[in-house]
Amino acid sequence: QVQLVESGGGLVQPGGSLNLSCAASGIMSGVYAMGWYRQVPGEQRELVARMRVNHGGSTNYADSVKGRFTISRDNAKKTVYLHMNSLKPEDTAVYYCNADHSDGLQQTTYWGQGTQVTVSS
Repeated sequence: QVQLVESGGGLVQPGGSLNLSCAASGIMSGVYAMGWYRQVPGEQRELVARMRVNHGGSTNYADSVKGRFTISRDNAKKTVYLHMNSLKPEDTAVYYCNADHSDGLQQTTYWGQGTQVTVSS
């Protein structure tokens, strides 16, 4: 089992910045990727940014956030971050932390409880 707890959401003006954190606990040895997704009511959850735990920590981003958002991690703290700059109203959503885990037989996706990000003047 892997537990994920997000923090750092809130209200920010357009053009502002916000940093999200995702603290992980539990059996982390099988986690091979972690990322951030977001969801607006009535729409599907979409990938924002994702990072491989191994393979050099390769990352991928949604086109809509490239150049504005950065995903990073602190292995010692078992924490993944999402640094968000130049925020736009369309970035408003609930942001979820995600961890992909494999024990060699089964793959499991874990989710945090989500944190609200609102971009508004």
